[in-house]
Amino acid sequence: MPHKMNLIEDNYRHKGLRQQMVKQLRDGGFNDERVLAALNEVPRHVFLDSSFVEYAYSDQPFSIGSGQTISQPSTVAVQTKLLNVESGKKVLEVGTGSGYQACVLAAMGAKVFSIERQRNLYFRTKEILEQLPYRVKTFLGDGYEGLPNWEPFDRIIITAGAPFVPPKLVEQLKPGGIMVIPMDNSEGGQTMVRLTKQTDGTLTREEFGSFKFVPMLTGTASD
Repeated sequence: MPHKMNLIEDNYRHKGLRQQMVKQLRDGGFNDERVLAALNEVPRHVFLDSSFVEYAYSDQPFSIGSGQTISQPSTVAVQTKLLNVESGKKVLEVGTGSGYQACVLAAMGAKVFSIERQRNLYFRTKEILEQLPYRVKTFLGDGYEGLPNWEPFDRIIITAGAPFVPPKLVEQLKPGGIMVIPMDNSEGGQTMVRLTKQTDGTLTREEFGSFKFVPMLTGTASD
């Protein structure tokens, strides 16, 4: 994928910091090279306020306004790996947020459809995405409703803590498709869950450790 960007700086220093971030993930035991290559490509710093550039490639989340955060790189890596994305797969992302996760998926060749409920964040992120070479279709709406006009999806990724598995998202997932969703747990955080939809419509469930996400809310909001 081309690296040409409009109006956004991605210099040698940024690239060096990205390479260091990827090395730390690899040294920490993360071994999906396709995901690491995408993380090495996508300039995380452009999704953050310029005052955070110094810390853009550290393994920590940051506030992006509207009560939302950009997930830390290790969390993005885990969710992306669990999604098992292949080039050409149609992916629904619930919670566009900064747009970083969507671009990582697009860098891996996925056809990304992303929905965001926060109006101000939606427009801000849309403006950033338009300056990047990744093709991401963005929508303002309620993540629990999904995108019925664009179904079915090969993959669905939820980037907020969900109290339950949204039935309409299950309906929009192809048989054989995968959903990765952080499910609220009794400890006040979330358990990362991978659901695979069987041909009879039932779901098989796998769990992959504890994480911390902002809550998945209904409807749309102005800020």
